[in-house]
Amino acid sequence: MSDSLDIAAVQLNSKDDLGDNLATCRAWVRRASERGAKLVVLPENFAFFSADAGRRRVAESLTGKPGPILAAMSDWARECSVTVVGGGFPEQSPDPDRPFNTCAVVAPSGELVASYRKIHLFDVDLSDGTRLRESEATAAGQSPQVVDVAGFKVGLSICYDLRFPELYRALVDQGAELIVVPAAFTLHTGKDHWHVLLRARAIEAQAWVVGAGQWGRHPRDRVTYGHSLVVDPWGTIVAEASDGVGLVLARVERTRLDEVRRGLPSLKHRRL
Repeated sequence: MSDSLDIAAVQLNSKDDLGDNLATCRAWVRRASERGAKLVVLPENFAFFSADAGRRRVAESLTGKPGPILAAMSDWARECSVTVVGGGFPEQSPDPDRPFNTCAVVAPSGELVASYRKIHLFDVDLSDGTRLRESEATAAGQSPQVVDVAGFKVGLSICYDLRFPELYRALVDQGAELIVVPAAFTLHTGKDHWHVLLRARAIEAQAWVVGAGQWGRHPRDRVTYGHSLVVDPWGTIVAEASDGVGLVLARVERTRLDEVRRGLPSLKHRRL
């Protein structure tokens, strides 16, 4: 069992050009690896950020011959000897008009070792006039997922999931010690809620939490908040990105996890 894991959260400004986005991701995965990261988390929509028709066009299957997105992730993982978390991209579903929004985990061998389909879909009318209906073009997943990465149990979630603590309870029940939250949080909601929610989930789950976000302006006038960060099990932010494209690095330590869970054993005190 590993005592520590060096991680990176990549902050992107993805657009609607699949080839350009993948090239950008490869460069940042390589940079994270060169700086010592063994787990690299990419944000939601890392490969493609555009209209619903575009998402349907680039949706690919996770079985059989890999599509361009999964094949690229496998190449990056092998080239850099890292585990890559592809934070959210279109996966074909039984409804061709509504692909899943899927987070995939690829091991250093290039093998797909886990995938999670976003459960909670973002259907909102914000006070700034933004109207989003993710469910109109996305099928919802159903199952929480935890995967082993270098001896750490890693729980998977995506963006809007962050507002539903019951999901994170389920991940902890499956043994999660580190939880990833790849996201494309809107500027309007992110400036008020991003830090608070990530810290709350870390405190409740007594787990490390990694939020990897999109930042800036995207097609269809979507504006995202960024501020990718890492939170320790006590709720302390240990690393955070500023505005712009970039990455944050941190070392996840099991001693800190054990210290918090032993000193304040709230997970053992649950009654409901």
